[in-house]
Amino acid sequence: MENVSIFVDVQNIYYTTKQEFNLNFDYNKFWKLVTKKRHVIAAFAYTTDRGDKKQIQFQNILRGIGFEVRLKPFIYRSDGSSKGDWDVGITIDVMEYASKSDIIVLASGDGDFDILMKKIRTLYNIKTEIYGVPSLTAKSLINSTNNFYPINKELLLS
Repeated sequence: MENVSIFVDVQNIYYTTKQEFNLNFDYNKFWKLVTKKRHVIAAFAYTTDRGDKKQIQFQNILRGIGFEVRLKPFIYRSDGSSKGDWDVGITIDVMEYASKSDIIVLASGDGDFDILMKKIRTLYNIKTEIYGVPSLTAKSLINSTNNFYPINKELLLS
């Protein structure tokens, strides 16, 4: 069995699946797919904490599936913009778990992670898998991984 570590950029997956399909991502199907015949070393879902009842229920569902939920306060700025970015946290965790894993799975379309994927493949000689909405995933990220898996209707709630 291969050792796998899983990292989900929840905000990115939420907004890209909503924009492209107007549907939600099916975390149960995703879990079954990426853990099949694999030993899970770590599994993190990175999201924001808005204190909203629906969000808390969703976070508990993620925990029930097997994810450790990492929360960051959602910040509303005085200019009306907001911030809830997990890029640095995801990067640190991927670097920490890459040496303990045979495969790193990242669910995100964010091109900022392309350098990270290239780096861990070179440093640790491990496989990487990216799951993202094809039309909304950075080409540089797709090109940085061993395997790109498109998020399509099979991985969405209907």
